[in-house]
Amino acid sequence: MTKRFRRRQLLAGGTALAATSFVTPVFGAPPEAQKITPDLVEAAKKEGKVTWYTSVDLALAEKVAKAFEAKYPGVTLRVERSGAERNFQRIGQEYASKIYNCDVVNSSDAAHFILWKRQGMLAPYLPEDVARDFPAEHKDPDGMFASWRVTVSPMAYNTKLVKADDAPKSYAELVDPKWSGKIVKAHPGYSGVIMTSTQQLARELGWPWFEKLAKQKVLQVQSATEPPKKLAQGERAIMADGGEYVVTELKAKGEPVELIYASEGTPLITGPSGIMAQAPNPNAARLFQAWSMTAEAQQLNVDVGALRSAHPRVKDRPDMRKFSEIKTMREEATVVADKADEIKAHYVKLFKV
Repeated sequence: MTKRFRRRQLLAGGTALAATSFVTPVFGAPPEAQKITPDLVEAAKKEGKVTWYTSVDLALAEKVAKAFEAKYPGVTLRVERSGAERNFQRIGQEYASKIYNCDVVNSSDAAHFILWKRQGMLAPYLPEDVARDFPAEHKDPDGMFASWRVTVSPMAYNTKLVKADDAPKSYAELVDPKWSGKIVKAHPGYSGVIMTSTQQLARELGWPWFEKLAKQKVLQVQSATEPPKKLAQGERAIMADGGEYVVTELKAKGEPVELIYASEGTPLITGPSGIMAQAPNPNAARLFQAWSMTAEAQQLNVDVGALRSAHPRVKDRPDMRKFSEIKTMREEATVVADKADEIKAHYVKLFKV
């Protein structure tokens, strides 16, 4: 199922979701900040479990589950890990059939939360840490979701194939003929990270830049995790986009890769988390959502997953550039939600993939 189809499916009149009891909500004042109380913990233990749909790497997801279960014995965290698009499709299909399995959902595509919120599929809940510590741009004003993880989509190069002084320092340099046949890039039609990145680059650099890049004999792959791997294997010398955390982990293992934070800025990608309106275990869902936004849990994302965090008390990993020192582009999840089909169509036309 393509992004074009899935957005039509969710939003068009007469769809399966439109036939359910969910309607576009009317929002008022945001909910009050909620603490983790003994009563909430006991209520969660009575439910005994929470199901988490996530697109984060399985290794990190499992570490998160173990940490949560150790913190709150008696509550089992069931991880349902798949790609962001597959989880999005699955939830849409389940809700259309009035099947409610998901308690808490996390996606690498923030636009998913815009669409779910419009359909009334999210429950308002504002964890204390989010209300107190998170910047406004990392929390929904109506308390429906917040940035559970943050990453960037930088450029990178293979240090065996390119000298540091010769590596491109800007996106503008990628269209230099000398990089023809040496670039690898992921596809916005398959990756939420790359869809978000593409929207920001098109806004900042313009589609003519993409038109020039498309003439560079680019190796086109799907997921945002693939370009770093192709880079490490020496299949291409330069990575035009991909997950920062993948490059970081490869470098930590001794692979010949190095990140490039472009002079124009680097695309910023948030991965929000929220509670489903029909969560079968609402108290356990609230407990997990609240804990997952604490500095303790957010530090796990950074230390284990090489991700970034919106929580100001979380420390950067020593082997990563300080997040505050990276010039990032502005994320516009609403624009992605409304124009993803248009972005993908334009991209496919230029790259013919």
